[in-house]
Amino acid sequence: MIDFKNVSKVYDNGTKALNNVNIHIDKGEFVFVVGASGAGKSTFLKLMMREEVPSSGTITIKDYNLGEMKKRKIPYFRRNLGIVFQDFRLIPNMTVYDNVAFAMRVVGAREKDIRKRVPYVINIVGLSQKARNYPNELSGGEQQRVALARALVNNADIIIADEPTGNVDPQMSLEIVELLKRLNETGTTVIMVTHAHNLVRMFDNRVIVLDGGSVVADGAIEEEGIPVHQSSHLNIEVKEQKTENKITQKFVSVPKEEPEQKPVEEEPDTDFLNAIISDTDTYRIYVEDDSTESSAAAEKTEGGDAE
Repeated sequence: MIDFKNVSKVYDNGTKALNNVNIHIDKGEFVFVVGASGAGKSTFLKLMMREEVPSSGTITIKDYNLGEMKKRKIPYFRRNLGIVFQDFRLIPNMTVYDNVAFAMRVVGAREKDIRKRVPYVINIVGLSQKARNYPNELSGGEQQRVALARALVNNADIIIADEPTGNVDPQMSLEIVELLKRLNETGTTVIMVTHAHNLVRMFDNRVIVLDGGSVVADGAIEEEGIPVHQSSHLNIEVKEQKTENKITQKFVSVPKEEPEQKPVEEEPDTDFLNAIISDTDTYRIYVEDDSTESSAAAEKTEGGDAE
């Protein structure tokens, strides 16, 4: 459904936003996209929404070649997308009902269909009792639900959620992701860009990690671990808040039968610091090169054989 093949993006000012990105997303997948500021997440989304075109490579979404698409076809292509933004982008002088209905009116839907579809979608997001309220009468979480309803109302095949939990509290963040999960279970493809890595850890979904414009990890956080990309694996280290101890959970591609290795406390070296993607009081996410580990293991094995 979505294919990035050797995609690079360099802006006119010389900024290299993406570098040789190759990503395939199947219909019905739920994918988290994570990475630090400047990693290339925003450019990745802009390319998918056809706000930008790649400097090289090809992007195909539902048989549309975005690089070769003529401007007059862009609005028709975007009808396949439902987009949810961090800042909600609701129209303040419209009610919940009219904010959602607006998305149907701009594509020329009949009022008869609008009157049938809009209440249904508002009910899906749990706001039937707030249909006549205005955005300033809603909480942040409720406003984000309106934005989600607006993204759904035209029955889009793909939901693109850009930091949808950025302006809501942790409980509402969880509810929004759960709602996106339920939509995904009906066959809707969901791509969620987020800095909330604690949420990512709570769901067994594919995770694409961008760093410096490149894909440094791509896989699902599962019991078996996250599949490697270019000899790297994704580490998510969760820190305890009130003690000096640390809980470290590593998602690596190793066979199940291998004994679990206990984490060893040590001072990170320069290479480690350069590999950090995100570091907060709650968690640290970094990319670790597997090649050194593998070489060390090989040397140990050879030494044992020699003896």
